[in-house]
Amino acid sequence: MPTIVAGDGVHVLDDRGRRLLDVASGPFLAGLGQGNERVLRAMLAQGRRLTYSYSRTTRHPGNARLTEWLTEWLTEWLAALAGPGFDRVHLSSGGSEAVEMALKFLRQHAVATGQPQRHWVISMLPGYHGATAQTLGLNGDLFSGALWGPLTAPSERIPAPLTFRAASPRAAADASVKALEETIHRVGPERVLAFIMEPIGGQSSGANVPDGSFARGVRRVCDRYGVHLVFDEIVSAFRTGAFLAAQHDPQVRPDAVVVAKGLGAGYAPLGAFLTSAALVDEVASTTGFTLSHSYDANPMACAAGLAVLEEIADRDLMGNAARMGARIRAGLVDIATRCPLVGDVRGRGLLLAIALVADRHTLARFPADVDPGAAVVRRGLEHGLLLYSRRQNAGAFGDWLLIAPPLVIDEEGCDDSWPGSAQRCARPRASCCDTVRSAGRSRWAVVCWGGSS
Repeated sequence: MPTIVAGDGVHVLDDRGRRLLDVASGPFLAGLGQGNERVLRAMLAQGRRLTYSYSRTTRHPGNARLTEWLTEWLTEWLAALAGPGFDRVHLSSGGSEAVEMALKFLRQHAVATGQPQRHWVISMLPGYHGATAQTLGLNGDLFSGALWGPLTAPSERIPAPLTFRAASPRAAADASVKALEETIHRVGPERVLAFIMEPIGGQSSGANVPDGSFARGVRRVCDRYGVHLVFDEIVSAFRTGAFLAAQHDPQVRPDAVVVAKGLGAGYAPLGAFLTSAALVDEVASTTGFTLSHSYDANPMACAAGLAVLEEIADRDLMGNAARMGARIRAGLVDIATRCPLVGDVRGRGLLLAIALVADRHTLARFPADVDPGAAVVRRGLEHGLLLYSRRQNAGAFGDWLLIAPPLVIDEEGCDDSWPGSAQRCARPRASCCDTVRSAGRSRWAVVCWGGSS
C-alpha cells in the first residue's frame, strides 16, 4: 500500500512522489477532499473555545446548530409528504455506531409502546451496515459468520434486488419484496422490529440501484405489519444529487435514516440517525432513551460537520455530484465499450461502479480464488489512480470497483483519468485488455486505464 504524506483537493501524494487521484474518496468518505480551509478554521475556532462536552450530562451550541441544519435540509422535501418528518437527530462517532443507535432506539420504542416481543431485524444479502459486533450481524456476507458469528446477533436476510444479471430490474425488485413478506411471516409479524436497507448500494453491491418499485413495495409491506423501515445512507448521502437517495422517490419515506461518511468528510468522526418527533416523543414520555458513547456530539466533530454542510450548500456540491457524475459515467461507458473486463456501469451521481466480468458476452464471474478488483487497484497506482476494492462473498454476486471521488471534483479532475490523458500506456491493446492469463491456480487479469486500452 502507498504511504500517503500529503494531500490537496482531490489528490494525495505518497512518499515516492506519486500524485494520485483519490477515485473513491478513501472509503467513499472524503467528500470535500483534502485541506478544506473552511472546515479547518471552524475546528480550530471551536477547539480554542471548547474541545469536549459529554452529551449525556451537558449540551453545547455546536450540537444544536448541526442538528438544526440536518433537519432543515429535509424540510422542503418533507413538506410535500404526509405524515411525520425527520425532526430529531442523534449524533454519534461514525456509521456503525449510528446504525446501532437507530436500532436500539427503535427497540426502546417497541418496549415503550407495549411491544417488547419485537426485536428481529431483517437485512439484505449482499449488504453492509458496519463493523461493530452488532452491525456485523446485519451484514449480507456469506462467510463472515464462520469467524464473527459467535459474537453477533444475526439478522434475517432476504436477497437484494440486484439488477445486473437479473431477468429485469422489476423482476428482481418483485422477488425481494416477496421474500421480505415471506420472511416476516416466517419469523412472526409481531416479532419483527425493523427492515434495514441501502436505497442505493455501496461496496457490498457495487452501487446497485434497485428498480423504483422495490422501495415502494418494501414500504407497503412494512406498513402492513408495523415494521420500521430504516435507510442506511452512510455511503449514499450527498452523493446522488440530493441530500438523501431517498429524496429521489417522493412516494417512499423511511422511519429512520442513518448518515455518516460524508457528514464528517474525513475531518472528524461523525455519524447520525434521524427520525420523527412523533417516535421520539413517545419514548421520551415513557422509558426515555439515554444511551450514549463518550464522543457522541463532540464539539470539535460538530464544528467540522456544520462547516462541511455549509460548504456543500454554498458550493452546490450536491448539484456538482449530479453533473460530474454524469461526466464520469459517460467516460466509464466509453471504457466499457472497449474493455472486455467491464460488464456493467451503474450508480447515480458520484456513487458509481463498474462490474468486472471474466467474459463480457456471457457475463461470467471470476472464480473464487481470483480477485480482479485487487489487480485493477495495483494497476491503477501505476497510472496515478488511488482506487479502492474490497471483495465480498468471494465474488458470488460479482466483482466491482466503486467510482466515488470527492464531491469537489471538477471537469479537469474528471478528465484527468480519461483514456488518452497525460499518463498514456505504451502497450498495444491486444497485449493488455484482451489478455487474461492463467497458470494452474494462479490466474490474473491485466487491465490498463491509460492509452487506448
